[in-house]
Amino acid sequence: MIDFIYRCLPVVFGCHCIDERSFHFRGRKFPICSRCTGELVGIVVSLFLSFVFIPKVWILALLMAPMVIDGFAQALTSYKSNNKRRFITGFMFGYGIFTLFIISTIAVFMFGVNIAKK
Repeated sequence: MIDFIYRCLPVVFGCHCIDERSFHFRGRKFPICSRCTGELVGIVVSLFLSFVFIPKVWILALLMAPMVIDGFAQALTSYKSNNKRRFITGFMFGYGIFTLFIISTIAVFMFGVNIAKK
């Protein structure tokens, strides 16, 4: 099962799996980098919190912005982010993007229900 996770997670997330940008636990590297790990944790948290609270869309957009800024700044300049910052911005992005997915799925479902009622 562990081998399956190590093969599939990088593909699902499109992760580069660079060693120094990944967390390590007991001498073993995580299957995905720290930013993708944050995204995965944000998605899981979004699954649970969406039953209790769904923020406004503009707040979700603001939550996603730091990862985009951090990623572009790192790609286009000599700035180098650290794993803690990558995880936090990835978490915010994962939470925001998956909550937007949940909102859009509910909206499409309700649209279909309203059409069926007519």
